[in-house]
Amino acid sequence: MDIFKSHALTAAGPATDLLPVTPDDAADLAFPASALYVETGGTLVIRTIRNETRTVVVGDLALLPVGVRGVLATGTTAGGIHALVVA
Repeated sequence: MDIFKSHALTAAGPATDLLPVTPDDAADLAFPASALYVETGGTLVIRTIRNETRTVVVGDLALLPVGVRGVLATGTTAGGIHALVVA
């Protein structure tokens, strides 16, 4: 049973899927993410929904609640990155 069936999809959530992310300097994510989940901590270089590049250091099992359009390969050392998407 889908308890969210009668709710409109919004970026505020809940996410409808969790997609693995392969960092890429050239390509954006297939769907913009409302947040990222990171299994193995490290440095994360992201391109935000506002098209700003930001560098953050996250710990293991981190949830980063920011709109993300891309994760860059250059400078990213974190692993097991997943995008929370509404798609």
